Amino acid sequence: MMLPAALLLLGALTAVVAPRLLARADWADHEPVLALWVWQCAVAAVLVCCALSMTLSAAVAWQAVRGHVFAPAPNTVVAAYTLGTAGPWAATTAVALACGGMWSAAMLVREVVRARARRRRRQGELLVRAPLLPGEEPGSRLVVLEGERPDAWWLAGARPRLVVTTAALRRLKGRQLDALAAHEEGHAQARHDWLLHCSAALAGGFPQVPVFAAFRDEMHRLVELAADDMASRRFGRLTTALALVELNEDRGVFGPAPAPHAHLPRRVHRLLAPPVRFTAARRLRLTAAAALVPVVPVLVAFVPGLRALG
Repeated sequence: MMLPAALLLLGALTAVVAPRLLARADWADHEPVLALWVWQCAVAAVLVCCALSMTLSAAVAWQAVRGHVFAPAPNTVVAAYTLGTAGPWAATTAVALACGGMWSAAMLVREVVRARARRRRRQGELLVRAPLLPGEEPGSRLVVLEGERPDAWWLAGARPRLVVTTAALRRLKGRQLDALAAHEEGHAQARHDWLLHCSAALAGGFPQVPVFAAFRDEMHRLVELAADDMASRRFGRLTTALALVELNEDRGVFGPAPAPHAHLPRRVHRLLAPPVRFTAARRLRLTAAAALVPVVPVLVAFVPGLRALG
């Protein structure tokens, strides 16, 4: 039981240390796409630790599982893992971790079902507020709704569309509407919805785990920054910033106490005063270093076998 316990300890250490290290990093706002990758690697490392610990605990507890896991391994490798010394907590650990995995899957399914229900409800409301006219084709990517409040959102589905209110059209000038559409298309192209679903499922299923709660909060922030960068590369930072201001100015988010939407002023400031980007070589090094984080628990799990073969 030493190796499964070591993997659990490594996972717990990663879950505690990773959010603190990433919170201190001052480059996340400069490189949101890279920060998204680093967060995913940190969370993946925690999940890999739990999966490996569950597998090895089950192999210790049950002969049938052991035969499947170590079927192609030589006898010296099997002996190195001391699987015959089954402790009293092996089966309990394996069952608890398996239940945690199933609970995570259930939470993810719940998030996806809720998202699809919201999308169907919005599509139904859209058909009521903006019905197709006789002879009108249903393939238009821009839908305009009557509304006194400036608003816009991306409606995913088989025919994704950008929905804009008439108040937003009156405020958005020139290429600002194009920048808004590019922002929403950036979300769709990068599949940010799946990042939000996974982070919400993990945080909702395990609210006591610091890395999952921080993962959810950072995903909501970083995906917006990444989409801002996608829009600004096509239509300019000033145009994208003005589109954000025009769309949200009436909501009071730029006032003295914009607590519910405090991130919006920071996004506008970031667009108007762009941070210094990393060089391509530094981005590549950080990407490679982050990709190695989930590999560490795999190497730890293989240490006894590699020693036996050596």
